[in-house]
Amino acid sequence: AVLRVEQRSYGQPWSRLNFLDSLRAGHQGQCLWRSGTLLGYFMAMPGVEEVHLLNITVAPDWRRQGWARVLLEALVLWARTRNARWIWLEVRADNRAARTLYQRFGFAEVGRRKNYYPLGRGLHADAVLMSLDLQWRAS
Repeated sequence: AVLRVEQRSYGQPWSRLNFLDSLRAGHQGQCLWRSGTLLGYFMAMPGVEEVHLLNITVAPDWRRQGWARVLLEALVLWARTRNARWIWLEVRADNRAARTLYQRFGFAEVGRRKNYYPLGRGLHADAVLMSLDLQWRAS
C-alpha cells in the first residue's frame, strides 16, 4: 500500500528497497489508516537530539483534509520520546503547498540545498531546509 501511494505521489518515488533500507537502519516509519485505507505515512531518522524527516506523504485522494498535520503531530510525539530538540526536513523549493503547511506548523526556513532533488533527464530542483524547535513548540 505504501509503495502504491508513493508511486502515485512522486515523479521520482522511493523504491521498495529505499523503504526497507530505511527500516533496517532503525528509522521510524508510521502509517495512518482509516477503515482499511492508507491515508499517509512518514519515515524519520533519529539522531543526537534531533530527528530528520525523510519522507512524508498523504495519498492523493486524501490531501487537503488535515491528514498531513495529523502525521506531523505523530512525528512530534515520536521525536519527543527520543528526547529530540529539533526536527529537520528538506522540501522542494517549488512545493508551495508543503512549505506553507510546514510554516504554519511552526517550521522555519533555515537554508537551501542546490540541485537536491532529481527530476529525471539530468535535471534537479532546489530544496529548502527547514527546522522545528521542539523546545519552543507547545506540547
